Amino acid sequence: MAYDNLRIVDAAESAQIAPMSQSEVQDAAPQPLPPSSAAIVQQTVYPIIFAIAFCHMLNDMMQSLLPAIYPNLKKAFDLDFAHIGLVTFTFQVTSSLLQPLVGFATDRRAVPFALPTAMVATFLGLLLLAFANSYALLLVAAAIVGIGSSVFHPESSRVAHMAAGPRRGFAQAMFQVGGNTGSALGALGAASIVAAEGQRSVAWFCVMAAIAIGVLSWVGQWYKAHGLARAKKAHAAHAREPLPTGVVRRSLAILVALVFSKFVYLASLSSYFTFYLIEKFHLSVRDAQLHLFLFLVAVAVGTLSGGPLGDRFGRKRLIWFSILGALPFTLALPYANLFWTSVLSVCAGLTLASAFPAIVVYGQELLPARVGAVSGLFFGLSFGMGGLGAAALGWLADLKGIEFVYAVCAFLPAIGLLAAFLPDLSTRSRSA
Repeated sequence: MAYDNLRIVDAAESAQIAPMSQSEVQDAAPQPLPPSSAAIVQQTVYPIIFAIAFCHMLNDMMQSLLPAIYPNLKKAFDLDFAHIGLVTFTFQVTSSLLQPLVGFATDRRAVPFALPTAMVATFLGLLLLAFANSYALLLVAAAIVGIGSSVFHPESSRVAHMAAGPRRGFAQAMFQVGGNTGSALGALGAASIVAAEGQRSVAWFCVMAAIAIGVLSWVGQWYKAHGLARAKKAHAAHAREPLPTGVVRRSLAILVALVFSKFVYLASLSSYFTFYLIEKFHLSVRDAQLHLFLFLVAVAVGTLSGGPLGDRFGRKRLIWFSILGALPFTLALPYANLFWTSVLSVCAGLTLASAFPAIVVYGQELLPARVGAVSGLFFGLSFGMGGLGAAALGWLADLKGIEFVYAVCAFLPAIGLLAAFLPDLSTRSRSA
């Protein structure tokens, strides 16, 4: 993949690569873009999008290794479940809660090579995790891997946004599917290598981090030479039609509620669906996992299709359809037989998953000068709400039973009614 093939800006644009701050965007007098510059902003840079998706796959493969070695760690360090929970908590805090802060900081001051730096942190965290000989070092290793993730997600989403041109939904969908694929492959690698070979085998996965560092260094060169100029012009285009502050805040609150409904329901299926099938239909573990696999495939297909559909039909319409459209499937699922339970779970996963690329891009278009903060907010919320939702639903299942959980969660997509109050950004998106 030659760097020269991506020289899609002229000399005048290359001289304007300094990032524009929020105040500069707001104070600048709106000026029409020159025809050549406008055309540049509208171009989709596919090699960068695919590179980011590939590195997202590697990143999430490596993240999945930590829980895979919990049994080895428990035995080697004589840990109880509270100690294991603290390791998970350390990773979740650094990987989820820091993301909006990282995005906010890099919105104020662009860091083109933040992505390879984040992957260096992941490399060091994995190496320390492989050779840690004390519980304290395990916590430090989990924190370092989490920090790498907290920088990678908002910044890679920003780069996908820069490279997307008019296909922002497609770019975000490809980025997210890369992560979904990585999580699935990571679970397979963990089962075949880490679980069998133990803690030290984690070091072999540092090769993936090294590959990602090389790819992301190339992406950082493009970011510095071209991405900053593209982002600056896109900001200027959106600044012509600023939305009222109250509308932006209300819209963000609605999006957060929609993310809550989506990820808590998906957590109910990804974490407890096999138990539900075993208890209600007396399936074997193997057969129950097959139904779960079909659901996860549907989630991946929904994520991949949701971005282009949002580009084609408008993100507000796609959000409305994907969240509220899952309601008939979720309401019927607790009362269905085995065949229809499988069909309905696939339909619900396919429909719900299509929302997230549209939600992320919609949020970025609400705050075009805060792309990193918005990306960090929603990716951090997706991780955090999924984890908290799984924990809360587990407590509810212990208290009331697993079937009661699905009867309650069936109403979560009704929160999609709030999408009616989102402003239509399709005109602004086309103008940018």
